Amino acid sequence: MDRTLRGAAEMSAAMTILGTIGFFVVLSGEPAVDVVFWRCAFGALALTLVCAVQGMFRRLITVRQIAVAAVGGIAIVVNWALLFSAYGKASIGVATAVYNTQPFILVGFGALFLSERITAAKLSWLAIAFFGVVLIVQAEPATPASEDMDYAFGMALALGAAFFWAVAALLTKKLTGTPPQLIALIQVCVGIVMFAPFVSWKSLPGSGVAWGALITLGAVHTGLMYILMYGAVQKLPTYLQGAFSFLYPIVAIVVDYAAFGQTLHISQFLGAAAIILAATGMTFGWKPFGKKGRLRYHAMRQRLFSSPP
Repeated sequence: MDRTLRGAAEMSAAMTILGTIGFFVVLSGEPAVDVVFWRCAFGALALTLVCAVQGMFRRLITVRQIAVAAVGGIAIVVNWALLFSAYGKASIGVATAVYNTQPFILVGFGALFLSERITAAKLSWLAIAFFGVVLIVQAEPATPASEDMDYAFGMALALGAAFFWAVAALLTKKLTGTPPQLIALIQVCVGIVMFAPFVSWKSLPGSGVAWGALITLGAVHTGLMYILMYGAVQKLPTYLQGAFSFLYPIVAIVVDYAAFGQTLHISQFLGAAAIILAATGMTFGWKPFGKKGRLRYHAMRQRLFSSPP
């Protein structure tokens, strides 16, 4: 199989797996804190096996690298806890759409801490994404929701999750050259230590379905997903990596509808589309307005859809 096609298949599989994470979180029936702990625990087992097979433990890693990865791990697991909590308040599809405001928060961090320039194009995409969030928040759900639903609070949780993801991404920039599998292993080990005191040890999951969901979150959504994603990153050009990453929110919305009957109100659908469009534009460096932006869009579209079979 062609190297690019294989990378595309791996990235598609990774993003599809990621898009189903909300289903397994809800299926487990466990509080968000417990889900994060068990994901970290089973994920650590899977990643330890992956690192051992790939010979990662023979590589030298400094105390500074471990410390930076550990701080990033704090941000990552807090991000998971907030996002998993958002699923129960705003539905999987809506929470995932708002969660994809991550690139804009990262741009803000880049300007504050890395002296990166914020262009007019980036500000325009930020405005479009913000408009999308407003459309989602102000809408009533199109399908009956449970009494626990609180869309405004769910949006706040999803935005908080995006903030902590951006913190982790900023710290990861300081770990260039460190095997990502080792970074992930350190991060989930931090999560085990952080959340162990808060787990409901006296009321552990009582069904095979719940345990199956938790094991899947650790082994598949952490271990296998990392293998597929990092394998794809080595094979795909950057613009294709970005393109396939937007399968994640689309799959999440489809799964939310198929599994739980959650449909988006028209304004929520438009809001989610605005966020995904804005994040895509940010990723590819498109200009939202003007002739150059249109030419760049058509050039990118041709590159994406005219690859040899």
